[in-house]
Amino acid sequence: MQETPRGNRLHISLFGKRNVGKSSLINSFTNQDIALVSNVAGTTTDPVYKSMEILPIGPVVLIDTAGIDDAGALGRLRIQKTYEVLRKTEVALLIFTKEITSFEKDMIQRMKEKNIPLIGVINKIDEEDIDKDTLEEWEKRYDIPFVKVSAKIKYGIENLKEAIIKVAHLNKHEKVIVGDLIDPGDFVVLVTPIDKAAPKGRLILPQQQTIRDIIDHGGVAIVTRDTYLTKTLKDIGKKTKMVITDSQAFKKVDELTPIDIPLTSFSILFARYKGDLETLVLGASKIKNLQKGSKVLICEGCTHHRQKGDIGKDKIPKWIENMAGENLSFEWISGISYPDEEDIKKYDLIVHCGGCMLNPKEMEFRIQKADEYNIPIVNYGVLIGLATGVLNRALDIFPNIKEKLK
Repeated sequence: MQETPRGNRLHISLFGKRNVGKSSLINSFTNQDIALVSNVAGTTTDPVYKSMEILPIGPVVLIDTAGIDDAGALGRLRIQKTYEVLRKTEVALLIFTKEITSFEKDMIQRMKEKNIPLIGVINKIDEEDIDKDTLEEWEKRYDIPFVKVSAKIKYGIENLKEAIIKVAHLNKHEKVIVGDLIDPGDFVVLVTPIDKAAPKGRLILPQQQTIRDIIDHGGVAIVTRDTYLTKTLKDIGKKTKMVITDSQAFKKVDELTPIDIPLTSFSILFARYKGDLETLVLGASKIKNLQKGSKVLICEGCTHHRQKGDIGKDKIPKWIENMAGENLSFEWISGISYPDEEDIKKYDLIVHCGGCMLNPKEMEFRIQKADEYNIPIVNYGVLIGLATGVLNRALDIFPNIKEKLK
């Protein structure tokens, strides 16, 4: 818990043509030689990520990208990788020198279409400055702020940070995990089973983040194992506001938790926090429509060593086949991979993890992309709730969503 995970950091991406100084700006920004710098155009190939802190925003990640004017077959692939970064970008910096060309105009249009806060960054002003009238004319025409910098002599870096702070505030992720469902002083019981899949010596990320969210909102977080849940609830008594469990223990915890105590799971909370709970629940309702040979894609936002009985590899397929019938076709992807427009069309269902390693922008993109092509999408927790018969109870704390789903 000492280091903020990338999924919880504001994602600031640098875009621009080759050799405009994106990598140099990253190095000036961080006061470190993070990005490889060269006078040869096209030095940056794949996106480069650097975590840092910008006060008062807090933890951020800077993403250096390949030039949007890259050439050749490999260049086109690099540009595609650059465009893919847009789906996780929460603040964009468009780096250029001297003039705004068709490349910059195209990127400005893309940002506006995706509603991404954008700052125009004029670099290398130590070589050629931009006059005040030109700057004002650009700001009026493109309706974005512009900042003059020189990465080489580190001029204007503080002004750029101030501009980022200003636009980042407008795009602040206001969702909470559970804080809006509790009052200060409420006792929230978190059930964290300890089995062979549990990481040794630590809690998994959604559990950590939920505990922090409860504390931030004045609640009292009590963590216990499923084997001690009955005793824990008895000791706390009527002070228990809610029970939150690992989805894999849903059925057991449902049986042990009195019906008058609200119950949900970490994964369902994250379905709302980082995505669209209503869409994911609707996706779960479509599982029964799967037929023999239907293709199911199982996505995980992180990469990990899969053990026997792995939830994504073994348990999820069995639960789906129990609900829809056997002889389905399953495929798996993990990490940053996600199907493009052509590949996604072949699937009849997408099952996604809770997305704790993805930032909200990326998770929202994945859900929206599935919805755009009418592909039902559901996350692990919602699916497990349905498979165990606990979903209806787990959604009781979200009456507005239940009403819409009737």
